[in-house]
Amino acid sequence: MNNTPHSSPSTTEPLWTAVEAAQATNGEICGHWQATGVSIDSRDLHPGDLFVALRGDRHDGHDFVKDALAKGAAAAIVSQPLAGVDKPVLRVGDGYQALHGLARHRRGRLVGHVTAITGSAGKTGAKDALYHIFKHRHRTHATKGNLNNQLGVPLTLARTPESTQRTILELGAGRPGDIAPLARLARPHSAAIISVSPAHAEYFSDVMDIALEKSAIFTGITGGVAILPRDNPLFALLRDAALDQGAGRILSFGAHREADLRLLVCHIDENGTAVEAAINGKHLHYRLLALGRHWAINSLAVLAAVMAAGDDPENAAETLSGFSPRSGRGNCQQIDLGDGVFTLIDESYNANPASMRAAITVLGHMQPPPPGRRIAALGAMLELGSASPRHHAWLSDCLIQADVDLVFTVGRDMHVLYDALPPKLRGGHADRADDLAAKIAATVGSGDVVTVKGSHGSGMSAIVDALRVKGQNTLKEQKTPKGQKIVKGQTATSPPSYPQLLRP
Repeated sequence: MNNTPHSSPSTTEPLWTAVEAAQATNGEICGHWQATGVSIDSRDLHPGDLFVALRGDRHDGHDFVKDALAKGAAAAIVSQPLAGVDKPVLRVGDGYQALHGLARHRRGRLVGHVTAITGSAGKTGAKDALYHIFKHRHRTHATKGNLNNQLGVPLTLARTPESTQRTILELGAGRPGDIAPLARLARPHSAAIISVSPAHAEYFSDVMDIALEKSAIFTGITGGVAILPRDNPLFALLRDAALDQGAGRILSFGAHREADLRLLVCHIDENGTAVEAAINGKHLHYRLLALGRHWAINSLAVLAAVMAAGDDPENAAETLSGFSPRSGRGNCQQIDLGDGVFTLIDESYNANPASMRAAITVLGHMQPPPPGRRIAALGAMLELGSASPRHHAWLSDCLIQADVDLVFTVGRDMHVLYDALPPKLRGGHADRADDLAAKIAATVGSGDVVTVKGSHGSGMSAIVDALRVKGQNTLKEQKTPKGQKIVKGQTATSPPSYPQLLRP
């Protein structure tokens, strides 16, 4: 099932008219037009889009205006004269400010509920799961992919139809000060922090700084609902920051006995994760196709967002049973080898210390059928600053505790982990994923369970591609090979199997 958010259901209403766009940007109309979308990249432009020409460090969007119009753009927003362009344009002082003007104007016209989500790990998965729930009941628009930065958030708002009933915005932070302006633009009715853990530590002095940056999501939330991780050691700091910035209500989630949405028990089995939770004094039982205790915890944050928007969490929990993570974010597949199958858990899109430990914990719960092994292919975790070697080395104990049989590592700091592992666990190391992909593919055999995880910049998707090519192109989106068992149940009252510290 494709759970990639954008908008649902489809609408034929024009997204922008020339007059409205001019009002939003203080621009000068040259020709009348209507646009059905907004684009800042001519490579992924669709006919009918409004193309916004932005000047960047390496490229100037004005160089691509002719190409955009030739591909069917309804018009282009430009901040300089363009020779030979005779099709409709909207002249503005600055393209970046014009994009933000479109976003502010559209946000002011939205009458439906706006949810904002951030977190060191899990924010994109939570956003996708919330979209999956809302799209069945409401006209819904959400951040596409991970367009969660200073361009992605205004672009998402500029693309949101006025008739949208549920808007979901993902907000990310790579550096201090990133989230507050995005939150002021979003002005959410409810905002969720999924997790706080070490990430982008190169730019933050400690996890408290990361927590404070995350809490900036409550800027402009006047009277709204703040959704917070109750198990996090910095919960009190997050709660106080939310109240100080105008939140009118706190909803907490987690295994903590005081959590408003409390995880009681979760069991991982061959079909995913079974969850028992207490919400509003009721015990709910539901299933997730995603694997892991961290998914069970995050599902409660999603249900809290459902409640904050005024919807029924019981119906939403039932709808969650049809949600599965996208490729690169925990998607699980069986790959046919002809004489058997192996299981690939694709976590290749991103990684930080908390999410890496969560992925290893899930691998440890898998019980491969003989002669299968647990195999981990781990790429470097980036932007951890001077603490990076230490964070990589610490994964050694987690891998040993999870009874992983073989470990392959990619990237400079991952060599620290490789050297810390017992020799029998060392499968191979390379500085580049491309240089290790063939060896890993040749090593994997029938019954094996393979987790591939690393920061996006470590290029671990090359290993995922090699493993898929190894198969006979008969992928089955099912959690485990037939007959495979996974785990004994985990009780939510036991200590979390990964540290909930901090990140965007």
